[in-house]
Amino acid sequence: MLVDYRILEREYLLAISRALTSELELNDVLRIIVRASVEFISARAGIIVLVDPNNDTFRAAAVYGIPQAVTEAHSSLLRDIPYEPGMEREVIPKLTQRMMHIANAADIGLTEVLPLPMISGDTMVGVIYVFRTEEYRFRKDDAQLLHNFANQAAIAVKNARLYEAVNAERQRLNAILEQSADGVMILDPNLHITDFNQALSRMTGWHAQMAIGATHDEVVRWKSLKTEMDLEMALANKWPQPGSAHLYVEGDLSRRDGKKISLGITYAPLTDARGELHAIIANVRDLTRFREQEELQKTFISVVSHELKTPVSIIKGYAGTLKRQDANWPREVTDEYLQVIEDEADRLTALIDDLLEASRLQSGTFKLEMSEDVSLPLIAQLTAKKFYKTEQTHRILLDFPDDFPLVYGDERRLNQVFNNLVSNAIKYSPNGEDITIKGDVHPHEVMVAVQDKGIGIPDHERHRIFQKFSRLDNALSRKTEGTGLGLFLTKAIIEAHGGKIWFNSEGEGAGTTFTFSLPRKTVAGES
Repeated sequence: MLVDYRILEREYLLAISRALTSELELNDVLRIIVRASVEFISARAGIIVLVDPNNDTFRAAAVYGIPQAVTEAHSSLLRDIPYEPGMEREVIPKLTQRMMHIANAADIGLTEVLPLPMISGDTMVGVIYVFRTEEYRFRKDDAQLLHNFANQAAIAVKNARLYEAVNAERQRLNAILEQSADGVMILDPNLHITDFNQALSRMTGWHAQMAIGATHDEVVRWKSLKTEMDLEMALANKWPQPGSAHLYVEGDLSRRDGKKISLGITYAPLTDARGELHAIIANVRDLTRFREQEELQKTFISVVSHELKTPVSIIKGYAGTLKRQDANWPREVTDEYLQVIEDEADRLTALIDDLLEASRLQSGTFKLEMSEDVSLPLIAQLTAKKFYKTEQTHRILLDFPDDFPLVYGDERRLNQVFNNLVSNAIKYSPNGEDITIKGDVHPHEVMVAVQDKGIGIPDHERHRIFQKFSRLDNALSRKTEGTGLGLFLTKAIIEAHGGKIWFNSEGEGAGTTFTFSLPRKTVAGES
């Protein structure tokens, strides 16, 4: 019975087409093709060899009729044949020789081989090798009969590599998206979220799984805007027009947990050649810290203006009074007025020094003047005496062990640390409670704690205690003098000494303990 090759070819090509359109891996599709090639012309075995795009050599991708172990054992025969486009005439004969060597190693009587180049465009992506035994030689038209099979194999390889390239690029973009410090989301034309990265999850409190599929307005819920319009308003005003600029929206947003966050969002439209909107990419930046700094700066300007103006006004007032020609002031009054002028001048100098120190810290010119033998108990004692003269409503108690060691440090700046911590304790202990300065000695460090029984620190204020220009937001602090630089400078001084500073507070009304540590001097004989 004669074989109708056209019907048989159609059946095999149909099977190959189904494999191509399925979700099979490339190697599975190639195995179907090599088997079809062998069976279609009643051959004995077949191997599909592909050009490896990573190193331009060859590898066996699909085998039929020859033990897999044989091709794997001889894989080095293929790897040492280099290939570049245009070298087909030189490479195919050499490759065919190697393939016959592999066929002989199988020891199943294969003596005939037919190579079928797989061409994609102008490039060879591989070769189908079909083998027969001696009694069944290849006919002249066998190569023509298998031509379509080679074409299908080339299409399969091309599609697989395109898919791999697209998938690799998508993975790369997803990695960039996920690693971005900025929030990123992608919207479809109906403003449904299709992508949502981790940074944006952290900002908004929405998990990506919950956000994807939701509408833009379900996730981006503005409480107030600092720009003229949001995305919805812009779209209502026919944004984006062809060639239109990106849309920037800034304001305060409600997170999923109800907390407020300040965000700036740049929307970039993706349109096709006809101007049809395909997607909108939103780049989201957290402006909360910037807004806090902005508010702190405004507060600082207001507070510093007041702090500078007050001593200047007092100095001017008392100096003007002493200058009056129509008054003959007693000596004790003159001395009292001059003392007030001196105290206010000292206060003004201290304020200016703090501002200069903050400026040096910011510019990187802050330096310590270190000395070998600094006594922290002595600094604590002098600080207590100083404040007792001016603040007789508070008792300052000292608790240092007799063997408290000397430290290596900048005495002037460590004195500033004690002044700042005790001054703070007094300011925020309005009822005259005791303040304790306590020292502890440890093997590698010394620790000093300044404890008060004042108003304490509420939980929501803790994160900004050591920030520049930061002050507690309560009625007492608004009545209390200060620029908000004291603890910022204190932390910088301690850390410049190689130490640490922290605080403990049980909350409002429970008092606060600020503790700092400094490294101990290395003593001869100690490890």
